[in-house]
Amino acid sequence: MNSVHSLEEIQTTINESKLTLLYISRPDCSVCRGLLPQVKELLYEFPSVVSIHVDADEIPEIAGEYSIFTVPVVLVFVEGKEMIRKARFVPIGELRKQLEKVAEFMQ
Repeated sequence: MNSVHSLEEIQTTINESKLTLLYISRPDCSVCRGLLPQVKELLYEFPSVVSIHVDADEIPEIAGEYSIFTVPVVLVFVEGKEMIRKARFVPIGELRKQLEKVAEFMQ
């Protein structure tokens, strides 16, 4: 999972990739720190998914750009369009099933 440091980097990655997972967190968020390793592990099952990580404290304008009200947030984009949104408590099993459907559709 690559860390990005600007809205431009985020937009470029989303627009240039067929399937993108955007993980938004804050350093002081214990839920974020617990979820990140689970999301990273899940992504090994989906090599076609380009994944990026953003620190919401570093890019505060991300909240307005993506209508973020809490962290962590997992957003999945398909060809530049948001298809999946999970926030705060992210059930990994549910996210896996949704990614499977999207990845299968994209093949």
